[in-house]
Amino acid sequence: MTVAGGYQAACILANGFLLVAGGESSDYHNGAELYNSSTGTWTITGSMNATRAGHTLSILANGSVLVAGGLGSSSSYLNSAELYNPSTGNWTTTGSMSATRYWHTASILANGSVLVAGGLGDSSTYLNSAELYNPLTRTWTTTGSMSSTRYVHTASILANGAVLVAGGTSGGRPLNSAELYNPSTGTWTTTVNMSIARAGHTATTLANGKVLVAGGQSNSSNYLNSAELY
Repeated sequence: MTVAGGYQAACILANGFLLVAGGESSDYHNGAELYNSSTGTWTITGSMNATRAGHTLSILANGSVLVAGGLGSSSSYLNSAELYNPSTGNWTTTGSMSATRYWHTASILANGSVLVAGGLGDSSTYLNSAELYNPLTRTWTTTGSMSSTRYVHTASILANGAVLVAGGTSGGRPLNSAELYNPSTGTWTTTVNMSIARAGHTATTLANGKVLVAGGQSNSSNYLNSAELY
């Protein structure tokens, strides 16, 4: 890439290109780049309106990309959101979330809405709230809150349309708890716990419908190589 850094967000566009946006190196930045796997090359595309790290990117049904939240310049926590148009390479602002969020999750539901959940609202505010983005109205509405505050957790879409949230950190304490969001009712219910508390792990939905969680941290000094299936 042309810009070094970490804490970017990435997604694969309908044309097969990989979009990487934002991140942090010596400072937060708003740049975005496209990776062409056919040529193995990167090209610069339009920059976001806000600098962001720890944000989310979501592909909408019309092919545009929703970026939401993150940490911006002067370490400001963001509730703003923008839309990327792959045809023009430009970003435009859209409706803002009701809460500032950093290290939250974003999940695309079967009805096309985007569910964002949890995150950090500021350096000492851990969130259990959730909200929905409607691509047609470009507005956000609040939905049911999780039973636990959490950030650096994972969110996975299940075959039945429910969303599984697992692990993360709350108040500096890694979690092994998990819960399910029901899009029909807008409510969360707890489900079985993971065998190990995990934060900053990965979660992958497999072809058989199970969810594989792997790695992460169980405390500030214990990095995990274990994995488990939901």
